[in-house]
Amino acid sequence: MKKTARNIILFDDNEVRRQLLPFTYTRPTAMLRVGITTIAEKWQAMLGEANYSYLTVPYLKKKFPLHARRSSNLMVAGHVIPTPGLAQQVLSLQLGEALMIGEELIAFNGSAHDYDARHYTRVIYPDDIPLVVRHLYDLFEYNGVVLADDFDRLTAGRESQPLSTTNTIIGDPSRIFVEQGAYVEGAMLNTNEGPIYIGPNVEVMEGACIRGGFAACHDAKVRIGAKVYGATTLGPHVKIGGEVENTIFIGYSNKAHDGFLGDAVIGEWCNIGGGTTASNLKNDYGEIKLWNYASKRFERTGLQFCGLFMGDHSKIGVNGMINTATVLGVGVNIHGAGFPRNFVASFQEGSSVAGFKNVPLETFFTIAERVMSRRNITLTDVDRDIYRAIYNISDRYK
Repeated sequence: MKKTARNIILFDDNEVRRQLLPFTYTRPTAMLRVGITTIAEKWQAMLGEANYSYLTVPYLKKKFPLHARRSSNLMVAGHVIPTPGLAQQVLSLQLGEALMIGEELIAFNGSAHDYDARHYTRVIYPDDIPLVVRHLYDLFEYNGVVLADDFDRLTAGRESQPLSTTNTIIGDPSRIFVEQGAYVEGAMLNTNEGPIYIGPNVEVMEGACIRGGFAACHDAKVRIGAKVYGATTLGPHVKIGGEVENTIFIGYSNKAHDGFLGDAVIGEWCNIGGGTTASNLKNDYGEIKLWNYASKRFERTGLQFCGLFMGDHSKIGVNGMINTATVLGVGVNIHGAGFPRNFVASFQEGSSVAGFKNVPLETFFTIAERVMSRRNITLTDVDRDIYRAIYNISDRYK
């Protein structure tokens, strides 16, 4: 008899999800990228073949459906970055058992009813405490460590494509891995501070200087003369130029020209105009405060370096100036002179000089369709429903 596949549900912790807005407006927590892959892809790689689905907010369920069984589901927290050891502990959970860090649920094996009621027959604790993403800045703070772990996992037992002799390598060449179809010519690659992963069909143009840890996922581009410091991750189809440091691009976004971006996280379908610079350090070198969607105020971070957080489908015009620790919601369009305020709510357009106004939803859809069509991707009716829901709830944060 064929064994029934496990049913694994990657769940959103409601409080953590609110802390990770605006990125979790448009995706479950597990779909956030840190290191090379998304958190969901890490769990899938370590937990193995199974039926995977998501427990998230209602308006996202059409795109990220939930498939729950009545008796046994393996519930896994989407904001926890797995290790092989943690994954084995999750797989070994017996019916009714929960894996927890303090009062925080990491995984549970049981019925949907017992999960909702937090009814556990036994609580166990991880042998090693994993990295847990609880704040926006955790994404770039953890990126270097997670990127190195992902590099080792993704390249273990595999052979890199040969690297052209036109490139200059500083450090250990074995810490560079080039996938099939990648083009890397005339670049300077330094692995002394971390590995360098070049994904399928990635293009690294001549004159680019890259210091690891660095990862470029499939079809990403690093343009001529770019200066890239670790730990930086380019999601699929991301294009970068200028100077970038310790930044995650989730995917399908462009910062193609000169300007600086550091200690930042950029969502999907964003565009940062040429010459735009986003500060990551206050002039007085003081502790940085960051807008918090959950508390609806600026909160202390304990950080000295913190840059831009840019929700999906947001844009910044040419020569933009962005203050330290700025948060832009979904569908924000910034243009004109001056520094905009440190938090701009979703679907707002304007500048610090001219002021901001609401972007009509149909205008947003028209622009989104144009942007996505350049990558031969369609804005679906399901996507439209998601943005309508965000549009209706985001007023409370303005």
